[in-house]
Amino acid sequence: MRGLFYQLKSVWKDKFCMMSFFLPIVVALALKFIGGIDLSSVAEFHFGVLESDLSDQTIGWLGRYGSVTAYKTQEELTAAINEPSTYMIGVTSDGGSIQTMVSGDELDLFRQTADTLPALYEGRERAAEISVNILERPDMMAGFQNIFIAITLIVAMFMGCTFNAMNMIAEKENGIDLVNQVLPVTQSGYVIQKIFVGFTGGCLSAVLTACCYFRLQWGSAILMLVLIMLSAFIAALIGLFIGKFSESLMVGVVYIKIVMIIFMAVPLVSYLLAAGGLASVLCYFVPSSAAFEGIMNLAASGNPAIAKDLLILMAHCVIWFLLYLSISKWQKKHT
Repeated sequence: MRGLFYQLKSVWKDKFCMMSFFLPIVVALALKFIGGIDLSSVAEFHFGVLESDLSDQTIGWLGRYGSVTAYKTQEELTAAINEPSTYMIGVTSDGGSIQTMVSGDELDLFRQTADTLPALYEGRERAAEISVNILERPDMMAGFQNIFIAITLIVAMFMGCTFNAMNMIAEKENGIDLVNQVLPVTQSGYVIQKIFVGFTGGCLSAVLTACCYFRLQWGSAILMLVLIMLSAFIAALIGLFIGKFSESLMVGVVYIKIVMIIFMAVPLVSYLLAAGGLASVLCYFVPSSAAFEGIMNLAASGNPAIAKDLLILMAHCVIWFLLYLSISKWQKKHT
């Protein structure tokens, strides 16, 4: 227990580990906040007109498609159109029709609208006779938030890898590793002691992250907890490998970044490309692929089927644990 206490104490001193712990929670809260923001106004049209230039009927017609702002002089209207932070379309009278003005740096949507607006105005009377069904505006963030939170959860689970790797590298640089080699403790006991704090931190970070975003039923919540525990255990084991084979802090940081990129990129690319067949099977060699798939299933389904993902993660836990013990035992015999 004293060894675990010292491990916990070192966590609070490591800013890198603390950042790894709290960052996913902050991101989850931000995603939850963004999900409640109405982004429909981003695509709203803004029209600029001159006072006493267009009729009230024309201004009312423009108001059906966006907001209308009146300016006193042509200079003020031109300045508003050229303002880089806006996509305003200038509208002035042109005999019995209208003409539009844009600055040229707008998105294609606004330029095309400016080009077709005079023709729409000419046919406004005929268009009024057409029956129109207004469809519900789709959520701009729909389908993306679950992907973002799944990646964030994977980062949270990865906290255990970061802690274990940094802890073991620090022990090497401080000479503590030489002391550990002569302590009366079994190899499995040493591994369990090293894994425990990283595993606990990864689980806690991922659970808090999931609680900030998901509102799952009890059954799904238990499955999510099991998924997090298995993933955090694997991440803690990989952290031991990084710590064992890293001779310096900089090398360890590079290894951590490479592994994190692989953990995030492989499941994300596989999901976006809808990989199947052999490619899908190969992706499961990266543990985060099963974790990502399980999180997405839990987020999108009331009755998720993640038994396959849990079995894959269990297999990874056993294989990585036995592999580490075997390598450590072989190294001890040959040193």
